[in-house]
Amino acid sequence: MHTRQPHPVTPNGVASPLSFPDPKRGKKRGGYNCGRCGLPKRGHTCHIPAASTTPTESNSSSAVAASPVSVVRPPSPPRRSAETYSVLRRALSFDHIDVRDSVSSDDEEEVEEDEESALDPILWDVLRRLPPPALLSAAKVCKGWRDTARRIWRAAEELRLRVPASAQVGSVGSVLQKCSGLVRLSLRMESDVDATMLACIAFSCPNLQSMEIFTSNTSTNWISGDELCRFVAEKRCLTSLKMEGCSNLGGFNLCSSSISTLWLSDLHCLSKMVFNCPKLKEISLDFSRQENDSTDLTAMVDGLGRSCPRLQNIHIASVRLSHAAVLALTASNLRGLRMLSLVLGSEITDASVAAIASTYSKLELLDLSGSTISDSGIGMICNVFPETLSKLLLALCPNITSSGIQFAAAQLPLLELMDCGMTICDHNSQSSISPENDWELQNTANSKLNLIYQKLIIKHGKLKKLSLWGCSGLDALYLNCPQLNDLNLNSCRNLHPERLLLQCPNLGSVHASGCQDMLVETIQNQVRSESAALENHFTSKRSADGSKRVHVPQFLSYQASYDDKKQRRVSKRQCTVIVD
Repeated sequence: MHTRQPHPVTPNGVASPLSFPDPKRGKKRGGYNCGRCGLPKRGHTCHIPAASTTPTESNSSSAVAASPVSVVRPPSPPRRSAETYSVLRRALSFDHIDVRDSVSSDDEEEVEEDEESALDPILWDVLRRLPPPALLSAAKVCKGWRDTARRIWRAAEELRLRVPASAQVGSVGSVLQKCSGLVRLSLRMESDVDATMLACIAFSCPNLQSMEIFTSNTSTNWISGDELCRFVAEKRCLTSLKMEGCSNLGGFNLCSSSISTLWLSDLHCLSKMVFNCPKLKEISLDFSRQENDSTDLTAMVDGLGRSCPRLQNIHIASVRLSHAAVLALTASNLRGLRMLSLVLGSEITDASVAAIASTYSKLELLDLSGSTISDSGIGMICNVFPETLSKLLLALCPNITSSGIQFAAAQLPLLELMDCGMTICDHNSQSSISPENDWELQNTANSKLNLIYQKLIIKHGKLKKLSLWGCSGLDALYLNCPQLNDLNLNSCRNLHPERLLLQCPNLGSVHASGCQDMLVETIQNQVRSESAALENHFTSKRSADGSKRVHVPQFLSYQASYDDKKQRRVSKRQCTVIVD
């Protein structure tokens, strides 16, 4: 370590342009001691007048070399130019400290530098948890916070933004330009979205892999099919695209060599739908429920199966789904298909189920909600998928009875989710249903009436979620499902409290909105008694002659340790009955 050299001064006492340290030393801190008396500047007020004479360079150098900087030195004559330079140097280089090259002049100053260096990861961890508006505000605090905020923006890989109605495209672009490494983007639009927004995203996010655009009731999606196809073709890294409000597409020819997930909702009157995506594995097409929809789903499904051979998950929701569309899908022979959801197709019958079962025998999820299949179709499903099917959704199927539901629960041992909402209905109580389901009621009225006041008995070892919402024709329910966690009994108005039995020890939530007050009270009592039975469970032990098992008294049972008791207490579940 070399000693601190004094600053050369001009004869008249004004600092000259050459009064800087030796350039070989690199960037260093200014002096930490007063230029007049030599004491540390920290909390110091110099008592030497500024009119004192300036010492020679040799005397100052010898004085600095003779005593360490951490020791209080005797007063020395003032150096006006050195004082001015040291203060300026300290202010300019405060945020650019190099610890390896800087010379510490005070133990207290070294502690301060260590604290400043230790604040960087803490500040990073705090700022990275802030939402985008708060992070923009934090960047205005100081230069250190601004630099940290810039690094956070550059390192961000996922961004979720809510765009208010008063926001402009430029404001969104200014935020996106900060995130050069953005990979996943989710926009919740409260204002209209058009091709300008797509161009802004394409320019600001060159490495984008996943994009989601959700619309609200006050926003409109004006993106056309050609604009969407151009965006997808240019984004060669894009693998996932999810977009709502696609009512103005008109038609499209989507070509992409990278996209694997595609979700489009609110589709309406498409003149053409062509998919040329060889890597596409999951597709979801949700059409509007308007009767004047002129989309040719049969041609669309036929082309989809031919151009996307790797499809594994297919979801199509449309009132124009028919048996012909199902036959076109089965003709594609998609060998990797694992999830098939054809919703709201009132023309899908038991013959459609037979075609699906004969072609795709490895389905794990089957959703035929809104179809007209009967118990015979359920029998075909149980005969073909007993070893693979884990999720079965048959809501809004008016021709299904409680016998078919019981048969499915008994013949599908791997079943974990079953949705049978609005299947066992009392048609005399249709007037109490909300008008949003008018098309469902028309479909139900055209079918044969089911037997009113049916009973349902389900015993299953792996069933976790069961939905019986809107089953107003159900008056008796007996469940023995040890793994059942979620039960939906909304609008089961005719279910008698004395004909309800729930043997589900792991039940976490029961939805009972629109049910009788006595039924809700019965559910709460049975849930509490079930939990009380678990808490009062004592260990059992055989008697001496081995004839029977008896409960071991509390004081003779195994005294569990504190950790065992704590773990057992944490593992207890509290069931919640949701009424509203």
